Parts: sequence; C-alpha cells; structure tokens
Amino acid sequence: MADIFSKWKDSLDRTRKAGFGRIATFFGATEIKADTWDELEGLLIQADLGVDTTLSVIENLKKKVADEGLTRSEELMQALKDDLMNRLTPAEPLPLENDPTVILLVGVNGSGKTTTAAKLGKLFSNDGKKVLLVAADTYRAAAIDQLQVWADRLNLPIIAGQPDSDPGAVAFDGIQSALARKYDVVLVDTAGRLHTRYNLMEELKKVHRVVGKAMPGAPHIVLLVLDATTGQNALMQAKAFQQAVHVNGVILSKLDSSAHGGMAFAIQQELALPIYYAGLGEKPEDLQPFNREAFVDSILNQ
Repeated sequence: MADIFSKWKDSLDRTRKAGFGRIATFFGATEIKADTWDELEGLLIQADLGVDTTLSVIENLKKKVADEGLTRSEELMQALKDDLMNRLTPAEPLPLENDPTVILLVGVNGSGKTTTAAKLGKLFSNDGKKVLLVAADTYRAAAIDQLQVWADRLNLPIIAGQPDSDPGAVAFDGIQSALARKYDVVLVDTAGRLHTRYNLMEELKKVHRVVGKAMPGAPHIVLLVLDATTGQNALMQAKAFQQAVHVNGVILSKLDSSAHGGMAFAIQQELALPIYYAGLGEKPEDLQPFNREAFVDSILNQ
C-alpha cells in the first residue's frame, strides 16, 4: 500500500504544486476566521473543482465547523480531506461478467484513448484474462498502427480494419472472432469524436448499435477516456458522450501531466460516473485502478 501511495504522490506532483498546493499553504494559518471561507472558495475554484462542487464543499465545511465547534485550520484541513474523499466513488473492479465482456472505449481526439486501450488490455491480461483488442478507429490510419504497435509490444492479439473501412463492421468482426475463440474481454477502440459534432456522435451511436447486433447485450461497459489536462472542459465532453452512448465510467488519462486534478470531483458530483482507472505515466503499468485515498492524500499533502 505504501508503494501505491508513493506512486500516486510522485505522479500528481504537478496537481499538488498548482491549485491544491496553495490550499495546503493556506491552511498554515492558525485559526478559522470570517474571511477564511471566501479565500478557500477561491482556491477550490482555482484548483478546478468547478463552481457547483466548490459551493457544495464550502457549505458542508461550514456546517461541520458549526456542529463540531472546529476552530483551528488543521481541523478544517482534515474536514476538507474527508469531504473530498466522500465525493469520490470507492474503487471497484470492472464487472467482467460476460463471455466475453465487450468494453467500448470512447473519447475525443487526443484523449489518449488508443494507448489506454492497450494498457487496459495488458492489465486484464496480467489478471489472467484472455484479451482481444479491436482497432475500430478506421478514420485515422495512425490509430490503427498505434494500437498494432502496442499490441505487439504487450503480446496482445488484435483485429484491425483497413483505413477508411466501416468501423462498425470491424467491431462486429472482432466480437464474432472473440465469441468463436472464447476470449474473456474485448476492448473496442473507437475513433476520437469531437463532442460538439453531431454527425460524428451519430456515427458513434451506430457503432454502439452494431456491437449490440454482434452480441446481444453488448457493449457491456462503455468507458470514457478523459484527458485530465483539459480540466473543466472534460465535463462538457463527458455530458455529451453520456447522452450519446450511456457511459458507465471514466478513465482519467494524463493525470501525471495535469494541474487540473480537481475536475475528478466535478465529474463525480455532476455526472455520478465512477472513475475506474487513472493514467499516471507513459508505461503500461502506469495505468492504475483509481484509488480515492491515494488521490486525495497526494493532491493535498506537501
């Protein structure tokens, strides 16, 4: 457990030194004063929690101070830690209950989706699962090549379509192959979509429908890969994808490169989507199950 916390702390150095670092410094004061709340509110917004989440946090802390008679800043700091922790869904493994479990990975261009698909496949493979990667991002030849390179590197089987071929047909063929060969997990990498482009989102809905024809009930899980460096913009993306394809959970990529870690709380509050994994670096093993204790401890501790 100590190694896990150390990994998170190292990876979240940028987030900790930015907005949350100022919060930790702010709590160096000795007493809770009248102007404490306005200052803390501003710091939480700067830390990218978003206005609604920030106001909710402040309201809860004020109530706790009044109910428990807290007077010192270190007591308020602990109360803040507890409140932030409670805003994050406890980590649970993905429910890989089908044979195979079909997972659709969605997200905007540049979110790190293709790389994440490969790393997730390796993680499942390490757990003894028989995994198939499906490169259904046929609009970008580089995406097919990228997933192929990762598949070779991680020794994972892959089915890929030709550039500009029908992505739905590629997904269909991949699932049919997985059924015939008795794979445990199918990871379908879809083309990056601009969440503001109606026609692209409609194409994604079509892939979703075709997957259901290949295997009734599929996809069993839809994971949205969000680039943590985009901050609150990620929230708008998440809302659009959730409406289009019924997203079940989130993977935060590039969390190690971001100063916008606070957006994790906004995602949970406004969308009630669990964060299953976080990208904490470039290596395959740097895709880690999301650990709320390690996350909160890492962003608030100096």
